[in-house]
Amino acid sequence: MASSTVMCRASQRVLATCCCTPVAHVRHIGLKRAAMAPKDQKSFRSHGASTMVSRQVHAVTAMATGSDAGLKIDLRGKKAFIAGIADDQGFGWAIAKALAEAGAEISIGVWVPALKIFETSFRRGKFDESRKLSDGSMMDFTHIYPMDAVFDTVDDVPEDIATNKRYAGNEGWTVSEVADKVKADIGNVDIVVHSLANGPEVTKPLLETSRKGYLAAMSASSYSLVSMVQRFGPLMNPGGAVVSLTYLASERIIPGYGGGMSSAKAALESDTKVLAFEAGRKYGVRVNTISAGPLGSRAAKAIGFIDDMIAYSYENAPVQKELAAAEVGSVAAFLCSPLASAVTAHVMYVDNGLNAMGLAVDSKTLDRAE
Repeated sequence: MASSTVMCRASQRVLATCCCTPVAHVRHIGLKRAAMAPKDQKSFRSHGASTMVSRQVHAVTAMATGSDAGLKIDLRGKKAFIAGIADDQGFGWAIAKALAEAGAEISIGVWVPALKIFETSFRRGKFDESRKLSDGSMMDFTHIYPMDAVFDTVDDVPEDIATNKRYAGNEGWTVSEVADKVKADIGNVDIVVHSLANGPEVTKPLLETSRKGYLAAMSASSYSLVSMVQRFGPLMNPGGAVVSLTYLASERIIPGYGGGMSSAKAALESDTKVLAFEAGRKYGVRVNTISAGPLGSRAAKAIGFIDDMIAYSYENAPVQKELAAAEVGSVAAFLCSPLASAVTAHVMYVDNGLNAMGLAVDSKTLDRAE
C-alpha cells in the first residue's frame, strides 16, 4: 500500500478545526438558566453529549444502510478520493466512514512522512474498531497513495524535500502525479474530499507571522484545494461533488488561531464559491465546504488549547453538546449525495450553531447580582 496526507510536519500539523481563548465557568446571566452544581454539570456533559451523539450516529447509519424507512443516502457504485487522513481520529476518517456506510468505494491520499506509520497501524489492526461498519463489515480503502498537496508537479519539489529521508522510498506524490495514478487505477471519480490544513506558525499572532509562514499556511490550507480541483476535476463524473473543511476563524476573530490560518480559511471559502462556478460550468460538479466546530483530534491538539475551545463551544452554542466527528461525516455524505444535487458554493456550518452566536453567554461581564 502507498499512502500520504498533506498535513504538515507532525508538531506543526493543524486540522481545520480551531483555536480560541480560555473558557469561563457557567455563570448566571439574567436569562434564568437552570443552575447546575459543577459535579452535576460534568455528568450532564458526558452523559447528555454521548446520548445525543449516539442518536446522531444511529440516524446517519440508518439513512446509509436503509435499516429504517425514509430517505436514503445511497452512494453505491460511487468512487471517492479523500486527501488528508493520517489516523482514525479526525474529520477525514469520519467522512470516509460515512461515505463507506453509504456504499462508496474509498481511496485516500496520506501525507508522505505519515504514510509508514499509518500503513503499519492499519495493517496491525490498530484502526479495526474504528473501521467497523453498521453491517458488521470493515471499512477498507481501494488504494492508499502517498501525497503532499503543497506541490503541484515534480518540478515544484525543492531538493531538500526530494532528498529528505522522510520522503525516501515514495514516488509520484505531488497533486498532479496522484491524480494521474487515480486515473490509471480507478478511472473517473464521483467525490473528492479536501481534508488538509497546515500553518507552521499557527501559534503566532498575525502581527508576528512571517511572510514565509503566512504563505505556507495559504499554500497548504487553501491553494491545495484549487490545485486538487484543477487536477481531479477532469476525472470527475458530471454530478460529482467536492467537499473541503473550513473553520469559523475565516469570518470571526479567534485569538490564538494565528500564523495566517484565519486568512487561509477565508481564502478557502472564497475559492469554494469561485470554484463552484468554474468547475460547475466546466465539469458539471458541485463544490462546497463544511465549517466544522472544534474536535479534539490528534492534529488539533497540536494547537495547544483545543480543549478550551471545546469547552467554550459547549457553554455557548445553541445545542449544548460536544461535536462528534461522525456528525461532520454525515453532513459530508449528504453533500456528496444526489440529495444535495442543488447545493453548491455553500459554507455548511456543523458546529452546534456556535457560528450564530453574537454573545458569549458564560462571560463574567454578564454576571448579575442576585
